[in-house]
Amino acid sequence: MINLPATGNSILNKFISQLRDINIQNDSMRFRRNLERIGEIFAYEISKTLLYEKKMVKTPLGELEMLLPISNIIVASILRAGLPLHNGLLGFFDDAENAFISAFRKYHKDGSFDIQFGYLSSPNTANKTLIISDPMLASGSSMVLAYKSMLEKGTPLHTHIVSIIASREGIEYLKKSIPEKNYTLWVGAVDDELTAKAYIVPGLGDAGDLAFGPKE
Repeated sequence: MINLPATGNSILNKFISQLRDINIQNDSMRFRRNLERIGEIFAYEISKTLLYEKKMVKTPLGELEMLLPISNIIVASILRAGLPLHNGLLGFFDDAENAFISAFRKYHKDGSFDIQFGYLSSPNTANKTLIISDPMLASGSSMVLAYKSMLEKGTPLHTHIVSIIASREGIEYLKKSIPEKNYTLWVGAVDDELTAKAYIVPGLGDAGDLAFGPKE
């Protein structure tokens, strides 16, 4: 299942447009904050899909039965661009467990590259709701690698994959590489073009560099 919360009139469109806007995105603090805001919006949308249970809440003047979420959640992010998005998700799922995945592009002299896995820090994922976030879903290779790495920690009850901008090619690669139906893809916008170096067009550039500064 693919969900696009920004379809139609939504404040999410404003935040995505500011991420893309070359005249605004050089303000790294605003860029990070917009990633966080979008994470909060996705968290709210995901919250509608969780398991709930009636619980009694005592107020100063009485008691009230309310439906409250009972899902055990793990918020996982691909370093480093995923950190602000992670913080946004965690701002709503404040009692969630956390996982971090290091995956990077290793470029070769001919301009090609491989996605290499560097590090995984994660609790047991068995029978929990897993949320994996990365601002950009370009070729899809990093996300597939992250997802399969997380499965080594146990089989989640359900997985939510969150990306702000995805390429159509990346979405198709995800469908092909993760044939299981036990996941939901949340995307803010889908762009048509992917360059030979796996950059999304029009995209927004390098999310990690815009959030934290250029790297060598």
